[in-house]
Amino acid sequence: MARNIEKDALSGVETTGHEWDGLKELNNPLPKWWLYVFYVCIAWSLVYYVLYPAWPLGKSHTTGVLGWTMREQIVEDLNKAKQAQSKFTSAIAAKSVDEIQKDNELRNFAMAGGRTMFNENCAACHGAGGQGAKGFPSLADDVWLWGGTTADIYKTIQHGIRADDPDTRGPAGMTAFGKDGILNAGQIDQVSEYVLSLTNRATDAAKATAGQAVFEENCVACHGEKGIGSVKAGIEVGAPPLNTASWIFGGDKATLMETITNGRAGVMPNWAKRLDDVTIKQLAVYVHNLGGGQ
Repeated sequence: MARNIEKDALSGVETTGHEWDGLKELNNPLPKWWLYVFYVCIAWSLVYYVLYPAWPLGKSHTTGVLGWTMREQIVEDLNKAKQAQSKFTSAIAAKSVDEIQKDNELRNFAMAGGRTMFNENCAACHGAGGQGAKGFPSLADDVWLWGGTTADIYKTIQHGIRADDPDTRGPAGMTAFGKDGILNAGQIDQVSEYVLSLTNRATDAAKATAGQAVFEENCVACHGEKGIGSVKAGIEVGAPPLNTASWIFGGDKATLMETITNGRAGVMPNWAKRLDDVTIKQLAVYVHNLGGGQ
């Protein structure tokens, strides 16, 4: 059936014969420049199909005349980067973390690589700047649970804390003094006041005095005299100092009482199962330089 084609009175352009609710469609041709670009794109796509991988073929694909793929290019670029870095990575592999620290060039390289790996693997718990979070210790201060030398940090990253590793740090956590019935509620209240007094925050002097005896009988073995922490006390248990403002789970009285009652047992993965030794050494150097490494 013939379409009702006519010229639009206003524009002088023929209509297509289509009309919707009184609106007639004009038969304006596409601009020539647009058509030329369109034709060029078609021609280029045909050339691309011939030169590069283009069509899927089940589990494979057409490889193209050039046989080039982005995947292979990335692998090549990564291999070039590894080759360029091999001078440093080979030296790091051959040296101890202490030797790396003393070599300015190696230390700078390790810091750059360690920063990247820290952000990928450690920042989720310890924060992007190593500032820590509730339940995760800060790595940017001078408080270390398992020693703050580069060698100590290297060992901790390697074997983790209470991880599935025969050489892991800390096979046990903090005793649940209240839950296990070792201390009663009154004694927990007293020892909490004593711990607060170590940072001049006690609110009840009498309870703090009584709590000192409870502390010396139950807590000194791990936290050391006057809560100096296991590292300074020379005790290999990873007990944090209680005489600083650095708290892992919180230092207010309610949190202290909860900690003493139920105990704590944080876990850190043993990264030797996930990262190579060169990466772990770079991480150890980076973490050591984040804050007050010993």
